[in-house]
Amino acid sequence: MTLQQLRYVVEVATAGSITAASQRLFIAQPSLSKAISELESEMGITIFERSSKGVVPTEDGTRFLSYARQVVEQADLLEAQYKHGTPPRRVFGVSSQHYAFVVNAFAELVREHGESRYEFSLREGTTFGTIEDVRLQRSELGVLYRNDFNREVLTSAIRDAELRFEPLFEAREHVFVSRTNPLAARDSVTLADLAPYPRLSYDQGSRNSFYFAEEPHITEQVDKAVVVTDRATLFNLLIGLDGYTISSGILSVDLNGENIVAVPLEDGGTMELGYIHQPRRPLSPMAERYLEHLSAYVAKYIASGYGRQ
Repeated sequence: MTLQQLRYVVEVATAGSITAASQRLFIAQPSLSKAISELESEMGITIFERSSKGVVPTEDGTRFLSYARQVVEQADLLEAQYKHGTPPRRVFGVSSQHYAFVVNAFAELVREHGESRYEFSLREGTTFGTIEDVRLQRSELGVLYRNDFNREVLTSAIRDAELRFEPLFEAREHVFVSRTNPLAARDSVTLADLAPYPRLSYDQGSRNSFYFAEEPHITEQVDKAVVVTDRATLFNLLIGLDGYTISSGILSVDLNGENIVAVPLEDGGTMELGYIHQPRRPLSPMAERYLEHLSAYVAKYIASGYGRQ
């Protein structure tokens, strides 16, 4: 097995076909196919399923590619540091459900490395997509929540992906509403108080299970429901429709302005926020630093009383 072969399989997985990968790598397609076949034979696995539409990693191939990417990334860092005499490009990725504190911590990390060479990525998406991103190493960390309702199913999904959930903090359930909503001035609200208003929630795609929902109490029957895919749309509709959503209560004036407030949910429970990662792969210094920013931001916000004004 050679580093060149690992670069080949990573490029094929990225391109989705041997033909496209051979063009990017500037080598003949037969030579690329032969190199991959020799690697598969040596490893005793089938890395790709071939078809007329391209290639797709097998289950064994997906696991092999996760290790191959690590080796290639480390080799690139070594070459950047010693071969060319230039500082290595810092690489880090985090995936998450839709939380402002995740974005704030990410922004702090980027600002901290403003003079460095880096390639950072932040992906806000579905619960299943967050798990998949970390499993396939598109991201080093994934930020999710658990509670009494989804804990068993979510823990099982994380374990099946060979990942580990590390708790960060617990937050009391809050309701996000527009500052002009009649509920905004209340010290707390109940689920019954929310009945006249539209409930906003995030679409979970093809894995649209109640257990994968980002919002607690998603099984409550409501007369008005709106499903969205991104945080900006949800917050705009909180104002435009006088709607609500249930979440951790941690807001960001920098990201969301001052038109949204968090009101404690009187009959609500707690949300356990944490991150998932690959336990067999030590966290990088960049990931450790990101978690420091994340913990510091959340601690400051909770100490301020969840930003109630």
